[in-house]
Amino acid sequence: MKNTLMATHLRLVGMAALWGASWSWGKVVAQSMAPLAAASLRFLLASVALVLWMHRASALRGLKSLSRNQWLGLAAAALTGVFGYSSFFMLSLQLVPAGKAAIVVTLNPGATLLLAAILFREHLNPAILAGMVLSAVGAYIAIGGGGSQTGTGVGIGELLLLGCVACWVAYTLIGRLVLKGVDALTTTTVTTVIGALMLLLTSLIVEGTPAWEKLGQAPASAWGSLLALAFGATAIAYAWYFEGVKALGAGAASGYITLVPVFGVLFSSLWLGEATPANLFIGAALAISGMTLMHVGRRRAEARQRR
Repeated sequence: MKNTLMATHLRLVGMAALWGASWSWGKVVAQSMAPLAAASLRFLLASVALVLWMHRASALRGLKSLSRNQWLGLAAAALTGVFGYSSFFMLSLQLVPAGKAAIVVTLNPGATLLLAAILFREHLNPAILAGMVLSAVGAYIAIGGGGSQTGTGVGIGELLLLGCVACWVAYTLIGRLVLKGVDALTTTTVTTVIGALMLLLTSLIVEGTPAWEKLGQAPASAWGSLLALAFGATAIAYAWYFEGVKALGAGAASGYITLVPVFGVLFSSLWLGEATPANLFIGAALAISGMTLMHVGRRRAEARQRR
């Protein structure tokens, strides 16, 4: 049991690293490709990998047993977490630096944890709340003062990032409901396929076929980043996240998202040459400490429930 939980936590850390890198990958793609076309191609590629994964796991036959409500829930998750989030993601990265964009994930855990407590009655004790706050503060310190290269203030790019927050919180909580009776791989695959089709249709309507014809002119770095987004930050990371939600709950799994901006700033500095803030390591230490405190608080809560 302990080994299983440890593996879940390690996968969530890996998920945070992949999603942290996704801001740099997305920035490279957004500079060379039409945003909706690139987003749809990302999820179409990821869909192929996930369907093959399901086939190898002999899980495709399980689709026949899904109820009408489960299909509707999966479609809602695809609309928010794939179509909505990736649209805001790509559009915002055309306007703001990758490091600054990573700030948005510090808003996700608090909003998710609050709604999870209201909707699912997840127990919140002082240690969990303190851990969430400490992690968010640490992540903010890690990226503060060095994430933006274009000044401060709220503009269109920042508002688009808030759209990412709203979509991700909805996606996480809908996923919590959908996961009842549906395994993580099926959930990830179905939402990715449906979201990819939504993005493809929207791209053809809004951007038109010229956007797709210009994809061939994109540099190799953009294609490499797109592949990394498709297979690393989508196929693998999404599956790991849903496994975490199922094993630990929406609030605890979302807590690992506070590590994403730390990885995001680090990778944007290494790959894009963005300035590395001097307080990166202090913020990272606070964020990791917060994660530990939150985990300890959750274990205490579970121990009390067993009494």
